[in-house]
Amino acid sequence: MKKIKRENSSVVCHDGCWEYLNNSISSSNYSKIFVLVDTETKKHCLPIFLEKTSLYEIEIITIPVGEIYKTIETSLFVWNALSKKGADRQSLIINLGGGVVTDLGGFVASTYQRGISFVNIPTSLLAMVDASVGGKNGVDLGSLKNQIGVIKDPKAVIVDSQFLKTLPKEHITSGMAEMIKHGLISSEKYLNKTWGFTIDNIPEAEDLIWRSVRIKNDIVTQDPTEKGLRKTLNYGHTLGHAIESYCLEHPKKPTLLHGEAIAIGLILETYISSEMFGFSNEKLNEITNKLLAIFPKVSFNDYDIDEIIKLLIFDKKNTHGTIQFVLLTDIGKSKTNCVVSNDILKKAFKFYKNFIAK
Repeated sequence: MKKIKRENSSVVCHDGCWEYLNNSISSSNYSKIFVLVDTETKKHCLPIFLEKTSLYEIEIITIPVGEIYKTIETSLFVWNALSKKGADRQSLIINLGGGVVTDLGGFVASTYQRGISFVNIPTSLLAMVDASVGGKNGVDLGSLKNQIGVIKDPKAVIVDSQFLKTLPKEHITSGMAEMIKHGLISSEKYLNKTWGFTIDNIPEAEDLIWRSVRIKNDIVTQDPTEKGLRKTLNYGHTLGHAIESYCLEHPKKPTLLHGEAIAIGLILETYISSEMFGFSNEKLNEITNKLLAIFPKVSFNDYDIDEIIKLLIFDKKNTHGTIQFVLLTDIGKSKTNCVVSNDILKKAFKFYKNFIAK
């Protein structure tokens, strides 16, 4: 069993994780246990959960699947369900699902009766390596990502690679974008390993997931409330989130999975890093080639680009109306609070548009 113990929380990965969860719950006097799922994880993942746990008296709460339901309205539905089913301050919510379920479920738990305990069981690669770890819980405000939320750690995060077998290929690659980001901000050696990630080799996949969890946990432990170092986890996300939001609200654009939008953001922000801080052009081209081999290129016209740039003002790293980026001087070497001109932003989109993958 691989385990990270934090002050009030643990991340437990792979072998032994279910025994840990069962023992943890049996030693706690929870009044009621609720399991939050979406319609897909109810079908594909809940049977695995029920087989692995020794829980018999549980209440299932089901929400629709998809980022468009990561809202206050869905939270209200879950709060009402908890109230009607008799949840109190000694209850436990187990969030069984991808990033939408763990983000929203953690937010609901953190605010219901001023806070009840919750456990995250991520079922997507994205949630395993990113969304479920670090204590960020929240919902979107319209198409704007994660504008409403709180920081509170779950009692535990249980990571079992068995759930990856339930995912379509595009959801695996979506999660890979966050692992690639972890490599870019921390270690060229780890970055090189992420390019070949596959669930066909479970032991190697579990090692890479564990390494990604450790990278994020080490950063979050040093800076839990994002005063400095934790901002590096947003690499690729300033533009990536704006692109994701823009595509979500424009029916003529393809709706992008989180990782698909972040992959574009990684290319754009690595180009900006080369323009502003001398990040190696050779590495920029190599990273771009490899990302485009995994993530199909998306077309943006001049109007799209102008609208995406306007959305940057809603990024949560901004202060006093100034848009602030995380950029790299080299792999594993970052600079925070960087101000980027619109001219350079447009040059980055031009680089992305014109780049011919080899």
